[in-house]
Amino acid sequence: MILYRLSCAADHDFESWFRDSSAYDEQRARGLVACPVCGSAEVEKALMAPALGRGTRKFAVETAAEVPVAEPAEVAVPAAQPVALVSEKEQQLRAMLRAVRAHVVANSVDVGDEFATLARRMHEGEEEKRAIRGEATPDEVRALIEDEIEILPLPVLPDERN
Repeated sequence: MILYRLSCAADHDFESWFRDSSAYDEQRARGLVACPVCGSAEVEKALMAPALGRGTRKFAVETAAEVPVAEPAEVAVPAAQPVALVSEKEQQLRAMLRAVRAHVVANSVDVGDEFATLARRMHEGEEEKRAIRGEATPDEVRALIEDEIEILPLPVLPDERN
């Protein structure tokens, strides 16, 4: 991780963490780096002193005591605005996946861990065919596909992992 000191077109200074320098460049190019004070996306890296190894606590305390501290100025902070982290096309794709998933959930029965067994029994005519959903191990999925039993994975939505 890298900590950059940044400055906007209105000369507001702030800091932000990035995975590496290319992550900063990519996010800035996409307009995702903005000033927290004025919201300007015209942001540049400011000069920074390099961070050297740790000193002793005594030195840090003495140094901190010598540095004058300015009183923070009152700054009007604009209301938070959403930042688009995904493209419009990706948002549409996610909406379609949500719709497909909602349709399948609304029109099928959740059979849990019995999915592979019931799918095989329905394929062999031992059980009445109906729309089911559930969970199966990778080995069970592989066996169903090898036996030409039609199954489809239900997509996991990105929202469900966060």
